[in-house]
Amino acid sequence: MPEVPPDGLTHLRVTLSEDAYLGPGRADLLEFIAQTGSISAAGKRMGMSYKRAWDLVKAMNAGFGPLVETSRGGSEQGGARLTPAGQQVLGHYRAMQDKTRAAIAADVEALRALLPR
Repeated sequence: MPEVPPDGLTHLRVTLSEDAYLGPGRADLLEFIAQTGSISAAGKRMGMSYKRAWDLVKAMNAGFGPLVETSRGGSEQGGARLTPAGQQVLGHYRAMQDKTRAAIAADVEALRALLPR
């Protein structure tokens, strides 16, 4: 059984083109990269392998243009960060989530009222 979110919004997926789309998983990955400065750490936080996280970053960069920049280096020198475009994409997606939650709140409550007790 899926986890029941309190706001009733399981996920919002925005598709702008065949290659440029964003859903909660990709948005969370961007957010965790911004927080940790690491694709590996962000992936671990989400319970995914580094390869899966890196593949998602490559796909987002290919679809939107660079959203995540990486730097190579020895210990403490390498890492990842969101580009200005990455920050904007994440910000707009989170704003759309908030607006969607607000827009559907009354209908979610109406549907919940129809559930058997």
